[in-house]
Amino acid sequence: MSPFFRRGFGRVTPEQAHRLVADGQAVLLDVRETQEWNAGHVPGALHLPLSRLIAGAPLPAAVRGRRLVAICRSGNRSRTAADFLATAGVEATDVTGGMTAWARQGLPVTGANGSGGVIA
Repeated sequence: MSPFFRRGFGRVTPEQAHRLVADGQAVLLDVRETQEWNAGHVPGALHLPLSRLIAGAPLPAAVRGRRLVAICRSGNRSRTAADFLATAGVEATDVTGGMTAWARQGLPVTGANGSGGVIA
C-alpha cells in the first residue's frame, strides 16, 4: 500500500493528487454538491456528493476496486469522505486544501459545459 493511502489518514497536496491521477495510480472523486461541480471541477474526475455517499449511494463502477483521492472545496468534506471510504475498506486519501488549493496551484479546472470553470 502506498504511504498516501493509509485507511483515511493520509493526505496529499494538489500536485501529488494530480500526479497520482495522471499516472493512473488513483481516481479523483469530487464529493462536492452538484452546483459546485457544475461551476468547476477537475477534468476526468468522477462526481459523487458526500451527502449521497454517506446516505449509502454506491461508488461509480469506474472507481470500484481502485485507489481514490477525494476532493471538495476546502478539504473538510473530502477528509470525511476519505475516512468514511477507508472504514468501508477502500484505499482512499484526500486533497489538502481541496479545489481552492488545486486552482491556486494552476492545475486544470473545467466548467459543466467544458469551458473554464470556477471554484464555488
